[in-house]
Amino acid sequence: MEINALRAKQEPLKQQYRDDPGSARLTLTARGTLGEGVTCSVATGRAIATAGLHPATGGDGLSLCSGDMLLEALAACAGVTLGAVATSLGIDVRSGEVHTEGDLDFRGTLAVAKDAPVGFVDIRMRFDLDTDATDEQLDTLVRLTERYCVVLQTLAHPPTLAVSRASRA
Repeated sequence: MEINALRAKQEPLKQQYRDDPGSARLTLTARGTLGEGVTCSVATGRAIATAGLHPATGGDGLSLCSGDMLLEALAACAGVTLGAVATSLGIDVRSGEVHTEGDLDFRGTLAVAKDAPVGFVDIRMRFDLDTDATDEQLDTLVRLTERYCVVLQTLAHPPTLAVSRASRA
């Protein structure tokens, strides 16, 4: 996308949010439907993704692991954010990849060791970019991508999380 096209799309929204800060607050939603065995299907907007147990926890490897999906969401968000920031800064990125990886100790989720954490202990992300940008430009690009990536910031600064249940008769 060209810088002027991006600005043309974003500027009216930015002005609206300046004038009416409350209009910038939206609630995004997702819903999972429990499936056969130990699976849960999630509509992604384009397709149905079925999540299941990771092979390290007894899964068959045919369903998506939600941990992998989290890393994929981080890579996708960071990639989109980097593209928008590069466009805004006028940095030509010919191509690139976002690599994410995270370390898990499956003893935690399988209740094998109470001292083992449940969830990722470390997550790393790396950008491999084909660009003529200077090191200074790349540092700025990555810094601003980190600052404005929704998934990255959500992981870095966890929101208040509430869990509830509803029963069906």
